[in-house]
Amino acid sequence: MTAAQMRELDRSTIEDVGVPGVVLMEVAGRSVADVIGQSMSLTGLEVVVLSGRGNNGGDGYVAARHLWSRGADVEVFVLAPRERIKGDALVNLKAIENLGLPIRFIESAEALDEISDAILGADCIVDAMLGTGLDSEVRGIFAQAIEVVNKAEGLRVAVDVPSGLHADQGVPLGSAVQADMTVTFGLAKVGLCTYPGAEFVGDLHVADIGIPSSLVQELDPPTALIEESEILASWPARRMGGHKGTYGHLLVLAGSTGKAGAALLCGEAGLRVGAGLVTLATPADVQRHLQAEVPELMTKAYADDALSMDVDETTDRLVALTATRRAVALGPGIPTTETMQAVIEALLPRLKVPMVIDADGLNLLVGRLDVFRHVAVPVVLTPHPGEMARLVESSTAKVQQDRIAVALSLVDRTGAWVVLKGARTIIAGPHGTVWINPTGNPGMGTAGAGDVLTGMVGGLLAQGWPTADAVRAAVFAHGKAGDKAAEALGLAGLTASDLLGRIPAVLREWEQLDVGGPASS
Repeated sequence: MTAAQMRELDRSTIEDVGVPGVVLMEVAGRSVADVIGQSMSLTGLEVVVLSGRGNNGGDGYVAARHLWSRGADVEVFVLAPRERIKGDALVNLKAIENLGLPIRFIESAEALDEISDAILGADCIVDAMLGTGLDSEVRGIFAQAIEVVNKAEGLRVAVDVPSGLHADQGVPLGSAVQADMTVTFGLAKVGLCTYPGAEFVGDLHVADIGIPSSLVQELDPPTALIEESEILASWPARRMGGHKGTYGHLLVLAGSTGKAGAALLCGEAGLRVGAGLVTLATPADVQRHLQAEVPELMTKAYADDALSMDVDETTDRLVALTATRRAVALGPGIPTTETMQAVIEALLPRLKVPMVIDADGLNLLVGRLDVFRHVAVPVVLTPHPGEMARLVESSTAKVQQDRIAVALSLVDRTGAWVVLKGARTIIAGPHGTVWINPTGNPGMGTAGAGDVLTGMVGGLLAQGWPTADAVRAAVFAHGKAGDKAAEALGLAGLTASDLLGRIPAVLREWEQLDVGGPASS
């Protein structure tokens, strides 16, 4: 959910369904205490609760009450004057006052200095200062309090979102609490699941606070975290009567002098993900070097060499090559000449099979996105942040500030599915659909890893998968293969070839066919 969507769910639950807001606050705060209690013994635990003046602070008061009732030693510091506390938060503030919990109202930097030792020395710090409504840079005593909390060695638990983090964009607004765990309510917030926000969240716990599922279904949020169970449910069995023609033929238009490896990685990935046949299309001078590298891959030449290509002749050859193929993977390591650029522009409108475009294929389309107005087949674009910045005429830094919005902007301009690679890869599709991928690791930031993903997407498209399913499954499996490789080899030495070797292990977990066959008599 975005913050605005979550506010609408809260409003509808309170006003339309009739569940009082104070009840939702009670369940939310109790959930925070429950999560802390699952992590450590509460008896004698020294807890500091830092609360703001809004409902996030009210959740903190409830958490303080439940922690105290279960044996913790609790102090509550409110970063606001008491007269600023209103509504449901005030109800719960009065409750802990009536119970005699130690409460202090902090209204100045000097007062915050006086309690810094208590924060630094606590076993657990509950951050209930700033919630999902924050949309401007943190200043004053809140910024000072965040700095102190981040120095504390005790367990840092954020209520709903770490204070200072933008709930939608996942970027710190000046500064943000570096939580060890975050207990968020109802549904995960988008900014908690994307980077850099995920780095501030720690372990994410989603607490059910009683929002009816029917309201969620009515709102139909367009953003989701990919779950392996969804992929497993749609992963097809390999039929006993199947053959290589059953599982599709992928054409990989990739490679050039000095970049033949990109074609090999992409082509082998197509095979590893289950395509029955893969053909590499390269200039003839590159083809000669590829033929013996992977015996399962076929090769075709679309020109004698990259420098002597004729646009019309090369385009016609490539169109003919696609006639007997079911999908095209285009771009890794292709020539970056003006002639190749003209070939790509002429080729795309003539294709009659789905395609995935990556790497230099994307770079050759910079400033030429209008070509997609004339493309009638499904297209998947897989840029990394630098390529995305060039495509949308921005900077890498701006792309990373709001990855979802930027991905959706490219969808709007092209009508394609967009895979914005990186930590927590973003998949954006037509009609505003967005998925966030939870698999993968920093070791995958290595040459050729994107070429493997391109081949995986293409391999699933060649097998006839719907575009949305192919993209989700390929991205998730790519990250999971990387996780398996990192577990075996570590992060620093991981290579793209290591990913290729782990794809079959990922798919084996998903296969729905008993490969043993009937027992012999």
